[in-house]
Amino acid sequence: MPDREEMLVIPHRQLSPEALSGLIEEFVTRDGTDSGYTRGSLAESVSMVRRQLDKGQALIVYDSRTHTCNIKPSDTVPGHSSRRI
Repeated sequence: MPDREEMLVIPHRQLSPEALSGLIEEFVTRDGTDSGYTRGSLAESVSMVRRQLDKGQALIVYDSRTHTCNIKPSDTVPGHSSRRI
């Protein structure tokens, strides 16, 4: 796992609606991953992730080492917990 300095939490409310929707859609449809969001429709999956972001249960994390963005449960990100941000 990357060092804390290499990970940057991106507040989802600072993204444009289009960027946030695109990021969430890419996350829930990502090939080769079992995100757990593929059981419902795309709209249901996107809504579920958006609710988790709004509640602080998930965070958008940018890895400066790999130059990639991911959505992670907040309790797996060092220095964060499942609380409203």
